[in-house]
Amino acid sequence: MLSRTADHLYWMSRYIERAENLARLVDAHYRMSLLPHAPAILARSLRSTLAALQLEAAFGERHDKAEPRAVFEFLTLDSKHAGSILNCLRAARENARAVRGTLTSELWETLNSTWLEARVIGLHGAGEADIGRFVEWVKERSHLTRGVTIGTMLRDEAFHFSRIGTFLERADGGARILAAHREDLEPGAEAGGTTDPFEWSVLLRALSAFEVYRRRYREGITPLKVAELLILCADMPRSLLRCCRELHQNLRAVANEQSAETERRAGEIQATLHFTRMEDLIERGVTRFLEQFLAKMRDIGERIASDFLLPPTEA
Repeated sequence: MLSRTADHLYWMSRYIERAENLARLVDAHYRMSLLPHAPAILARSLRSTLAALQLEAAFGERHDKAEPRAVFEFLTLDSKHAGSILNCLRAARENARAVRGTLTSELWETLNSTWLEARVIGLHGAGEADIGRFVEWVKERSHLTRGVTIGTMLRDEAFHFSRIGTFLERADGGARILAAHREDLEPGAEAGGTTDPFEWSVLLRALSAFEVYRRRYREGITPLKVAELLILCADMPRSLLRCCRELHQNLRAVANEQSAETERRAGEIQATLHFTRMEDLIERGVTRFLEQFLAKMRDIGERIASDFLLPPTEA
């Protein structure tokens, strides 16, 4: 496959998954804003989220204070912010258009109609009460895109590059969502009474993991149990372990003479997670683990670009 085609397929899927990850983050905070005792917790969490996304400086250039409404608008429909959901959907559609002949007609129509609807919403804006509906719509469109991809595409290199983009972005986004709540994952946070179970139940619901958590754990919701589910549970679709397993399998499917080291490193990350216990993460420090994991995902992303995709100067 031409590197240009692989590049567009990879980024098409990354941008769709990024839009969904942002929608889930906004959804969690929007739900939190509806709780009666939420203002202090919400303010702390919004600041942590901007930091985890490395957007503090960009947001600070446009806004004096991290008010919920301003943050929601910045992350969703701000056309001037390159990383907003609106611009992620636009970028996904543009990458899809560049390789339209490689996609099934159903997948192209799904991506194109998603952008056209998002553009209309962006022109009219979303009121505060509509933020919740908008992020739900984004998640639904991402689910639809993924379903059409799995249901209609031939299992060839085009499919595998698309899945590589999806799972790399999902792993990165999942780690960032947890990192946004790093203060509750520090040793002694639960014993010190500084954690709020409502905040974590909202997070679980936003990640479509609330029912899964209830089936897996009998005790109440605690930050470390949530972290265990979202990091180490192999059966959880959005866990870091599941993402890394899928990433490694799809990298193997497109292996070339240059990619052996990338495949090895991805396999090493997956194997390490498979044999890691939550006790090991607590001993190492969950926050430290998340920082190291994000660095490894950046490394894998750079190696994928070097092995398969267009050089940065041509992108």
